[in-house]
Order: sequence, then C-alpha cells, then structure tokens
Amino acid sequence: MEKHLVDPWKWGQYTNSVQAVEIKQPTGTLYCSGQVALDAEGQPSTADMRSQLQQTFQNLEQLISEAGYECGGIVRLNVYTTSVAEFFTTCTDIYQGWLTKHGIKQATTLLEVKGLFASLTVELEATVVK
Repeated sequence: MEKHLVDPWKWGQYTNSVQAVEIKQPTGTLYCSGQVALDAEGQPSTADMRSQLQQTFQNLEQLISEAGYECGGIVRLNVYTTSVAEFFTTCTDIYQGWLTKHGIKQATTLLEVKGLFASLTVELEATVVK
C-alpha cells in the first residue's frame, strides 16, 4: 500500500487528522460498522463518555486485529457523539493519544447526533487498508 496525505492548509497541522488520504495499491480494505461500548455479551455501557470511548477503542482494535488488519491502516475514522462539547472537554486526550499510539493520520468527520443505541454516547466508524 502507498499512502499519500493531503492537507493543503496550514491550520491542518494543528489537528489530529488530515483533509484527505489517497491510497494506491492496497491489498485489502476493511469497512467497519460503527463500534460502540458494548461488553463481550453485547450489553451497552452506562459509564461516562470517557470510559465509553476507551471501551469503544478496545472493541475497534479487537475487530481490526481479528480481521487481519492493523489500526495504523485506518484511513477514515468518523466519530458520532451525543455531545461534541463533552467530547472535546473529556475525551480529546484519549482520542489524540490513541491516534498517536497507532501513528494514524486519517480523514475524519465529527458529528453530534441526537441519540445512539441505549445509553451510548460515542460511536466510531473506521475504514482500514493494508
């Protein structure tokens, strides 16, 4: 796989994402359904958003790994949350830390939604290549 990041504006260097990711010659592409903070039995978390994001990242890592991919291959990561304000005040360090840990620079969209399944407050949708 050949990866080319496109971020034409100077302000882009201060974000944890890029404006576009071009992939040439991938050997596979994995489209992940939205991942949330469900436990192994499928029960939704009732914890705070910060804890839910940590569980969601664990679930996303497991899904990607079991599919034979690596988190570093994420080229698009969409975030759905019930509160953008809460996400920025309580989750930014976890989010940025996880991206840095895996060396990810991805195209992304952050959306505030009216609600998610059960008591969930954050959902991640990823596209991964290798």
